[in-house]
Amino acid sequence: MQYTFCCVGDSEELMLKAAGILKDAFMALGNSHWPDLEAALLEVRECAASPNICIGLCDGSELLGWVGLRPMYEKTWELHPMVVSPGNQKSGVGSKLIAELEKKARELGIIGIALGTDDEHDQTSLSQVDIDSNNIFREITNIRNLRRHPFEFYKKCGYSIVGIIPNANGRRKPDIWMWKDISSSGD
Repeated sequence: MQYTFCCVGDSEELMLKAAGILKDAFMALGNSHWPDLEAALLEVRECAASPNICIGLCDGSELLGWVGLRPMYEKTWELHPMVVSPGNQKSGVGSKLIAELEKKARELGIIGIALGTDDEHDQTSLSQVDIDSNNIFREITNIRNLRRHPFEFYKKCGYSIVGIIPNANGRRKPDIWMWKDISSSGD
């Protein structure tokens, strides 16, 4: 395969393809954040707007996946979203996108990337307990992946869990916050 990176916001065609991937990938997981192409396209347009970074990975004319990065703090930005078409998952597309995104971020002087990865479908051990100030650190330290939650993918890419927001998406549906130092000295 001949992979090339592209700026998703460069053409309406790419943005439509990105919206289709976003809708299809999240619906396949049971998430209805972007239930139709129109809602997904609004998200893609927001991600592609300046000063955000929005990178796609293509094989010829096929968009395999894409990732966005937006300002959060002056030197740490938020990765949002990261999506790979269902047929191309577990093929290295996500890792390639993350590496390219980090490279572009470093070029802008960004030194850290944060991301939130929700557990809305009981995919981790964090969804099996009520989190409070007495057990939060123990539960984070002992987190287990029960059903292909993406936090493990991000860990393999060098991201660390830095906290959680218990009940962010409802009772026992936490948002898992991760971060990576991408500065030259942090590699």
